[in-house]
Formats: sequence, C-alpha cells, structure tokens
Amino acid sequence: VALPATGVLGTVAVLGDDVLGLPGAERCDDLIKLAELLPDTVVVAWPPAQSDGADVAAATHAAVTRALELLRTWLAEEAFAHSRLVLVTRGAVAAADGEDIRDLVSAAVAGLVRSAQSENPGRIVLLDLDDDATSQAVLAAAVDSGEPQLALRAGAAFAPRLARVPLAAEEPPLPAVDPEGTVLLTGATGSLGAVVARHLVTEYGARRLLLVSRRGAEAPGGAALAAELDELGAEAQFAACDVADRAALAALLGSLEHPLTAVVHTAGVLDDGVISSLTPERMDAVLRPKVDAAWHLHELTKNQDLSAFLLFSSAAGVFGNAGQGNYAAANSFLDALAQHRRSAGLPATSLAWGLWAEDGGMAGELGSADVERMARGGVLPLSSAEGLALLDASARSGEPVLVPVRLELAGLRAQAEAGLLPPLLRGLVRVSKRRAVEVSGPSLAERLAGVPEAERDAVLLELVCSEVAAVLGYAGPHAVEADRAFKDLGFDSLTAVELRNRLNGVTGLRLPATLVFDYPSPTALVDLLRAQSVPDPAQAVLPLLAELDRLEAALLGAVPDGEGHLRIAGRLQSLLARWNDQQVTAEEEAAVAEQLDEATDDDLFDFIGKEFGIS
Repeated sequence: VALPATGVLGTVAVLGDDVLGLPGAERCDDLIKLAELLPDTVVVAWPPAQSDGADVAAATHAAVTRALELLRTWLAEEAFAHSRLVLVTRGAVAAADGEDIRDLVSAAVAGLVRSAQSENPGRIVLLDLDDDATSQAVLAAAVDSGEPQLALRAGAAFAPRLARVPLAAEEPPLPAVDPEGTVLLTGATGSLGAVVARHLVTEYGARRLLLVSRRGAEAPGGAALAAELDELGAEAQFAACDVADRAALAALLGSLEHPLTAVVHTAGVLDDGVISSLTPERMDAVLRPKVDAAWHLHELTKNQDLSAFLLFSSAAGVFGNAGQGNYAAANSFLDALAQHRRSAGLPATSLAWGLWAEDGGMAGELGSADVERMARGGVLPLSSAEGLALLDASARSGEPVLVPVRLELAGLRAQAEAGLLPPLLRGLVRVSKRRAVEVSGPSLAERLAGVPEAERDAVLLELVCSEVAAVLGYAGPHAVEADRAFKDLGFDSLTAVELRNRLNGVTGLRLPATLVFDYPSPTALVDLLRAQSVPDPAQAVLPLLAELDRLEAALLGAVPDGEGHLRIAGRLQSLLARWNDQQVTAEEEAAVAEQLDEATDDDLFDFIGKEFGIS
C-alpha cells in the first residue's frame, strides 16, 4: 500500500525501552503514569522472544498474558480514549512468499491484538518491522496511513488482504499418505475429527490411524468410529494422551510399531469473551491445546520423514474476531508455525477455517444468535461436504496457510456500504467512489445542525434503533422498543461492542466500551448522543480562546508589507463586526422570546394587528 508523504504522530510517548529512537518522545515504564502526559500516540516496541533453546510454548503463554494486561489497562484508562496505541513487532508476520516468521511468540501476541482492534476500531495500530533503517524512517507515515496492520520491508508497506486462490482447470490427484505408516490425528473423537478421520481413509489412502484425545477409546462415539474405520479397511488405534504434555506425547510417539508419516492436529477449545473479560487463566486454557500441542508435535517430529503436517487453525486468528482474543492468539501461532516450518524445508499446512456446520464440537457451542451475527458479517457455515472439498483443494494448492471460509458477498457489500468492511476484505468487495464519499461525509454534529431542535431527538432515536436492529437482526428500527433495557432486548458483551463500533462509525464519535451499561436503553443513549453532538455554547469558549492565542502568536510574529497589513487588518475588522452583529441578533432574539413569554393574549393580538395592518 502507498503511504502518505509524511505522518503526524502528535505528542509521542514510549512505553518501556525506546529501541526505535523516536525524536521528541517521552519515555515511561508505567502505563498509568504515562497517561498523565495525555499523549496522542503511545508506542510499544514489543520485545522479541528468545530463539534457539527457549521453551516457545511457555514463552507464548507469558507474552500473551503480558499483552492482555497491556490491552486491558489501555482500554480501561479514560486518558487514552483519544490516543493511538502502536505495537511494533519484528519478524512476527510473513509479508512475502517464503519469508520466515522468526518470532512465533509475537505472532500469537499479534493475534490477540487483532481481536482488540476489532473490538476497538481506530485505537490500535499493529506494525511489523524488518531490520532496514528505511522501514523505521517511515514509521510515522505507516501509523498515519489508516491501515490497522502493516508490515514494513525496506521502507515499503504491505497490508494483509484476502484473495481467492485459483484452482486448476483439471484437478491433480490428491497426495497419498504411506499406507504402511502411521497417521496421527489429534482431537479425533470430536465430531470434526471423526469426519476428517473417515476422509483420510477414503480419499488419501490412510490405513493406520492413531486417534489421540484426552479420553481415547473411552470418549463418546469412539467405539462406533473404530468399527466404521475398520469397515473401510483401516486399522484405528486409540490413545488417551494430553498432546500438550510434552513428556506424554514423546512417550506415545516412542511406542509406535509403524513409523509416523503424517500429523493432523484438529484439537482445540473455546472460551470466548471480549478483551476486558479475559484473564490469564482463560488465555492459558485456550492456548494450551493449540500452541503447546502444535509446538511439541513440531519439535518431536521435525527430524522424521513426514509427508504432511496439517494444522486445523481458525479464521479468528486472521480476522481478529471480536470476543475471541484468546482463540485468535492461539490460531495465529499455528499459522506462523506453518510458515516457519515451510521456510525450513519441512512439510506444513495451516488451514484457518471458517465456521463448520457440523453438529457438536466447538461449532456446537455457538448459539443461533452467534451464527446469525456471523452471517450478517458475511460468514456462512460450511457443510461437511464443502469443508472436505476445501481440504482437498488446500492439499493440492501447496500453500502453507490458507483460509477456507464460505463468504456471503451480499453481507460483505452491506458492510462496505455502511463503511464497516474490514480492510482485510477490501480486495474481495468494492464500494463505489460515490458511496465512499457518503460514508466519510459530515459528522453527526454537522447533520444535526440542519435539523430543528424539536426534531433532533427523533432523528437520534431513529439512528440508534436502526443500529440496534442491525446488530440484533430485528426487522427494522420500528421493531425496537425504545424504552426497553438493552439487556432485555438481547444484548450481551459482544453485541454491545458491535453496537458501540457501529455507532462510532455512523456518528464520528468515540463512545465508551461500557455504552449499553452506562446508558441502558435506546432512549437513554439518545441523551448521550445529543450531549456529545450538540455542545453547550458555554463549553465552546475555551477552544475559541485557545484558537485566538494561536492566531495572536502568528500575527505578532509576522512582518507583512503595507498592503498586506491593510488586507489582514480589514479582514480582522470585518470579522469583529460580524461577530458583534451575531451577538446583537442573539440578544434581540432572546429579548423577543422573553417578551412573548410575558405577553398577554391582548398584547399578542395587538402586535399581530399592527404587524399586518389589520387594526
């Protein structure tokens, strides 16, 4: 993407070590103390993880927990409400084919930050730098570009965009697995794992399956799956093993009678919640079956001759789904691990799946409201047949990371028309230039300026109810009871964030994350929008005086010629005259209003008669 010629960071503060050497930046080790400076931009140079010999899984847990604490504090501190947080990593993303992701730990941190961005648009920027000095030189322009995520490479900027993967006109045969070798499948007794196990046998020629889960053959459906695979001509062996336990996994791999030839990792758990509700314990519970298990599988098999190392990731890590910060972090690690293995010449594919419609498993934990919200966002569930077809297409593509997802373009276009389409999707859906101008048009305050005061509340209530209806899937604003509490209308923490973000987008305001709790009904919310969009004239005095101070300094510091002096003096005198006329008019209107309030009926009839010559 093209960067602006220059970037405006305003007042800059650096949290922690200023390894970037930003000119004029204040440095502080404590975020709360830093808030006292009221900076426009806060930069955090995220420390790279130690490389060789480090316990990457443990380091990932520690780093993501530290990042969660940073984000929670940042978002809760009112002093930062109008500031930008810029988190700078190095080597946490791949900006080109074949580029290595050197810092897998920071890649997981980036996944968490993406979810924080989705929940709080416009407040956080994620930058990944190389070691080229020209990249650091354009940092300010990158921050000011409007892109939430950028990778800077040799001074050029790259932003993530989804793009369709073209399929060959004639499909080549699927890569077969060695029928004499062992295929290890984690999460095998889940509904999705069972679907994949059958497909490995029928389409890829697998004959020896090691099905691993916490409960092994004792898991519900285990016996039926084993019998079905046996009928298909495959030998299925169950193992009760916590794959996130390195010692237990090593012992399991060491006990195999037939050499391991492929790994398929589908295991995972969900524990959704917005950033403010997540805790270190909730982070660890979701990271462990993804990050720890995948890293141990990588380390314990990297010297073996595998034909496939397939990771079932999630589009949550790519999109940064709101309410899934822990899951986004875990799956971003998986995507980065696949890139890292490929750059080292090892087999790896990470599939960042969209929603599967398969009953049970993690998808089964989603309620109908969650599925409907995703559909409004343009994401539809995949049937098993569609998912397996995409699995096969991915195997043929040879790409290290893919996003198999079913997108509903009408939903994406609706987001684009409303100005809410994430940058990641801009390559798939385009909005007309005319509509783009409308979306970035006048603010709510400017629109209300042309509305009679008596009608403003009705306009604001229509706006609020329209957005409530869009978030909850109601038929329209007429279906929203204006005096009913948001919690009774069906709001939870995630839909509350979505409403706040939509209102921010259409009003140009910066509303708080606690919006629906502080203003518990549409009617109450109207009061807030009115107060922020139609300011009290008395509150405008200080900004105007500050502007006059700036103008005074400019005038006294200038030395124009005689003609220039006269032109400027004339403008100032004209402006002062208009300002006084405006004040006189306002005072006259106030006097008339006061007289009308005090007038009797006879006074009014007498005035009307004289005004129109009928008395």
